[in-house]
Amino acid sequence: MAYNIISFISGVLFSVGLVISGMTNPKKVIGFLDIFGEWDYSLAFVMIGAILVNFLVFTFVKKETPVCGDGFSLPTKSSIDWKLITGSALFGIGWGIVGICPGPGIVNLTSLSSDFVLFVGSMMTGMFIFKLTGIK
Repeated sequence: MAYNIISFISGVLFSVGLVISGMTNPKKVIGFLDIFGEWDYSLAFVMIGAILVNFLVFTFVKKETPVCGDGFSLPTKSSIDWKLITGSALFGIGWGIVGICPGPGIVNLTSLSSDFVLFVGSMMTGMFIFKLTGIK
C-alpha cells in the first residue's frame, strides 16, 4: 500500500512540475527546439535545473536502499548499439514533430484533446509492437 501511495504522490509531483515548467505545452517545446528560428531558451533552464538536482541527489541516494523496494534498477549496459541509436532517433524525431514526449503526453490526456489521445494511443501501439517483436 505504501508503494502505491508513494508512486501516486511521485506521479502527481512530476505532473505538476511538467505543467509549471511549460513542458506540457507543445508550442513552447517546439519553440525550444527551433534554434534557427524564434528560439525559446526557457526550457534549457528547466533541463539544466533537473540535471543538476538529479546529479546531486542521485550521487548520494544510489548508495542507500530505496524506501519501497529491494534495490535500484540501474542500467548495466554501457555500449552504444543500433537499438539505442534507432530508439533515440525515433524519440527525438517524434518529440520534434509533435512537440511532446511521453510524460507530458500522458499529463495532457486530462485535457481530453484528440491530439493527445492519438499521441498516447500511438505511443502505446508502438510499445505493443516492440513487445511483439521480442527485441531485447
